[in-house]
Amino acid sequence: SMAGEAGAFRLRCSLLGHGQDVRGLTCGLFPQGAFVSVSRDRTARLWAPDSLNRAFTEMHCMSGHSNFVSCVCIIPPSDLYPRGLIATGGNDHNICIFTVDNSAPLYILKGHKNTVCSLSSGKFGTLLSGSWDTTAKVWLNDRCMMTLQGHTAAIWAVKILPEQGLMLTGSADKTIKLWKAGRCERTFTGHEDCVRGLAILTEMEFLSCANDASVRRWQISGECLQVYYGHTNYIYSISVFPQCKDFVTTGEDRSLRIWRHGECAQTIRLPAQSVWCCCVLDNGDIVVGASDGIIRVFTESLERTASAEEIQAFENELSQAFIDPKTGDLGDINADELPGREHLKDPGARDGQTRLIKDNGKVEAYQWSVSEGRWIKIGDVVGSSGATQQTSGKVLFEGKEYDYVFTIDVNESGPSYKLPYNITDDPWLTAYNFLQKNDLNPMFLDQVAKFIMDNTKGQTLLTTSSQFSDPFTGAGRYVPGSSSGSNAVPATDPFTGAGRYVPGSASNAVAPVGGVDPYTGMSAYQSAAVKVENIYFPKKDAVTFDQANPTQILGKLKELNGTAAEEHKLTEDDLIILEKLLSAACNISAETPTAQQLQTLWRAVNWPEDIVFPALDILRLSVRHPTVNENFCSEKKHVQFIVLLLKFLDPKGKQANQLLALRALCNCFVSHAGQKVMMEQRDEIMTQAIEMKSGNSKNIHIALATLTLNYAVCLHKVNNIEGKAQCLSVISAVMEVVQDLEAIFRLLVALGTLISDDTNALQLAKSLGVDAQIKKYASVSEPAKVKECCMFVLNLL
Repeated sequence: SMAGEAGAFRLRCSLLGHGQDVRGLTCGLFPQGAFVSVSRDRTARLWAPDSLNRAFTEMHCMSGHSNFVSCVCIIPPSDLYPRGLIATGGNDHNICIFTVDNSAPLYILKGHKNTVCSLSSGKFGTLLSGSWDTTAKVWLNDRCMMTLQGHTAAIWAVKILPEQGLMLTGSADKTIKLWKAGRCERTFTGHEDCVRGLAILTEMEFLSCANDASVRRWQISGECLQVYYGHTNYIYSISVFPQCKDFVTTGEDRSLRIWRHGECAQTIRLPAQSVWCCCVLDNGDIVVGASDGIIRVFTESLERTASAEEIQAFENELSQAFIDPKTGDLGDINADELPGREHLKDPGARDGQTRLIKDNGKVEAYQWSVSEGRWIKIGDVVGSSGATQQTSGKVLFEGKEYDYVFTIDVNESGPSYKLPYNITDDPWLTAYNFLQKNDLNPMFLDQVAKFIMDNTKGQTLLTTSSQFSDPFTGAGRYVPGSSSGSNAVPATDPFTGAGRYVPGSASNAVAPVGGVDPYTGMSAYQSAAVKVENIYFPKKDAVTFDQANPTQILGKLKELNGTAAEEHKLTEDDLIILEKLLSAACNISAETPTAQQLQTLWRAVNWPEDIVFPALDILRLSVRHPTVNENFCSEKKHVQFIVLLLKFLDPKGKQANQLLALRALCNCFVSHAGQKVMMEQRDEIMTQAIEMKSGNSKNIHIALATLTLNYAVCLHKVNNIEGKAQCLSVISAVMEVVQDLEAIFRLLVALGTLISDDTNALQLAKSLGVDAQIKKYASVSEPAKVKECCMFVLNLL
């Protein structure tokens, strides 16, 4: 009674509507039991169950893309859109956002530089997109919040994890990356080819599928728990059944496979080569989309199963399919040695097992069905003729998909070249670009263009009007090697620190500047019985490091000048000049710093790193003076000034220099000129400064927190959500490793300032999970300001 075991899936219905490959599917929220499909025909369609609950009706068709649509997801309901929204990504590099009852987009998200092939939505309206441009982007409503950089090839799959702030990306570089608040936390390696799909099992576990025909189960902590084999070709998509760990996969071997308890329990073949996508509905039914443009739904429920006629029609269609032996899905076929029809009298050993027979000179393929106890014909095996490339873009070249990839030999002796081509491309332009890229003689143009036309039998899609050019031609051409040049800046994620924080030796090697920092309340605010008012944020002015002991600084400068090499030595006059500058900077004298003084200071701050710190300290104090600030942050000088300071923010450098460079950057914010430069160079400065979090110097941590706070003050005045996103990411990263309460306090003020009066920033902070990160500071008793500020931030969140 094998047939009666845990229900086998059978056809529920076949849905026609799309004109070409169905590339993406997702369960809908509205109406109940609905789903959305997207296709190469450039449309998205919403399907709802009909009254008899056997088939589905197309509710409406959405268009907004100028090229293939490749992925879709649902954005959960919000106050503004109680039925949720539908997001679709396409080969036109755009993401369209639709309401459930309008066929035109509500708005379009632009920013990716190549096909958007994966989307996932999170809480609070966040959307994660993956693209062939090798980046993933985090969007909130209609704005890009952050870009996740670190993969070296197309990103084919993205998923937002249940735990806030965690995101997964899977790429053609064969790796999966875990991101926390915009920084890469971990890279999972193991797949041997493009990662194509991701699915979430629990908060701690997820699944991936790949072109290596395997599925892997991973723990968030990094280890691979299990590898599942069964498919014989690329696996394109993976979807999990509700409330359990069973899942379904689809792929290039014409099949969908149902996996239970880690085993492939059922294989369903389709009369289409590429089964691109699947989703599992709330009732456990499986929806699949394929290269024949038909959507098919399969069910275990007897009352939803299709009629006997429909099932027979499906089996007939399947039995007439042509199977190309070259795909290797059926193993090596030697037609001369195949048995005859009598071979089908013996039952199969497992569900989905295939058997080939030869009947009247024709080779036929059959598959064993456990639930039905019989062999079902899945097609005729035909020898293929020449270039039988299906028009469904499944050839991969450099991690991206094309309709064709030709091999071109320009002359007998030379190397052969790969020429990728889509039927939407202009053959002449493609031929021209191909010759340019490979440095080949332009006289081959006619030959190559004609070769393309002959071998694509003149197939073109719809129209080839001038505006419809494909992402692969033209200026934005992908040039191999350009993304991974070893001499370029390493393509690591800007937010990952090089070293992890190691708790332990809290020795503070050098703290050249004595005394306390200003912003630690000598008289901590005491809350009485009255309602505590928020005196902490939004903060309006920059916090500076003003503490100074000019005598000590000059003494150290003179002492080190004595040890300096001849070419660096300052004269007696130079030292007097710097002394004057220092007294002007510290308001001891009312004089204005002169150009000569600043030239001398510039020479001193270019000393070797082991003796430069007193000069850096003079710079840190001087830059607060409007004259100095305007000089160093002027059009002419600001670049070398920032480069100089960033040079000291090297994790391998001296702590004293790191500290003083950070403090100097904080002090730049006192004047308008400094603020302008700090804001223009924000991305680079923050990316470099975050590297300072991994040390163990509390003073450095306070300076880093202050830098973030000063950025928050500036960002509160201008509505720059990308800047706020970067700051939130830095706050979240630094919070994880910092223990000093003064640094924590400044980060809390920065956080409060960023999210005050800005719902987008507030939603982003929630989606990054910062509330969970800061809760513990609500119970700090001393200093009271930490607890109070924390409570105010939590009230906002």
